Amino acid sequence: MSIREHRSAHRRKPGWAAPSDPGVRDRTLPDRGWNVLPAGSRAFRFPAPSGALAAFAVGDPGHPRVVLLPGATGSKEDFVLLGPLLADTGFLVESYDLAGQYQSAAAGPVDGSPYEYGLFVADLIAFLAAGSTPVHVLGYSFAGIVAELAFADRPELFGSLVLLGVPPQSGQAFRRVRWIGALSYVLRPRQIASLIVWGIVSNLNRVPPGRLALVRLRFAYTNRRSVDEIVGLLMHVPDLSALLRHSAIPVLVAVGHHDLWSTDVHRAFANSIGARFRVYPTGHSPCETTPHQLARDMLALYRSAEPG
Repeated sequence: MSIREHRSAHRRKPGWAAPSDPGVRDRTLPDRGWNVLPAGSRAFRFPAPSGALAAFAVGDPGHPRVVLLPGATGSKEDFVLLGPLLADTGFLVESYDLAGQYQSAAAGPVDGSPYEYGLFVADLIAFLAAGSTPVHVLGYSFAGIVAELAFADRPELFGSLVLLGVPPQSGQAFRRVRWIGALSYVLRPRQIASLIVWGIVSNLNRVPPGRLALVRLRFAYTNRRSVDEIVGLLMHVPDLSALLRHSAIPVLVAVGHHDLWSTDVHRAFANSIGARFRVYPTGHSPCETTPHQLARDMLALYRSAEPG
């Protein structure tokens, strides 16, 4: 599908109006079994360069594509609420576990090589190129950096870019993190990873029981080395601000008010690249806790990608 055909497809799809009272809907979200994929979704394995990646799709295969990428300690299940909201408005929504994560734990580098940016970027490019393009891409936290790097290599594959809770500064990303900043200069990546994992499984964020069950379950499968080495990558974040500033696609920086990095730092990053900026009344996971508000702003971004 060409860019022109892709954008025309958007105009043909009904349901552009955002859900009514998205804030109210988000505040009244019930707990659920987070390891259950959305109703009507299709689970599949994608043959990526790093190995077979567990994935799901929801929505009509003939509709324009949205790809949602989970963060370092996450999985595709982080989007079980957001995905159907976008699919219901006329999109094919797809997500996959990154190499080393949860049901993609066996995927990764060979011969003991480390997990590197290039491995994750190659997987994403292959996934995007395997279907209709351009694609609306959301990168969550670490995966936002992966998406930025993939955009640098293959900009024609992208229709828009959402950076959700993405490290807002290049270099050592943990230096401005609220609770670990000072320690990040003296701790090794594995030690930082251990603190992150401990905080998640100990439920310091006070997530509901259904959510906690998933995060504890998937740590039993996730390749721990992948988490350690992703933390190492986050201590060397490339500076792609100039590329994003001159991007021909619309970009949205979306964050929770209580994110790992302060709102002011995120806002400065968004301003520096000329991106839209949205803040939600939540923490690091708006896709889980404020999906209706996030979907509303993503749909507005998609509309802005259309000519005229």
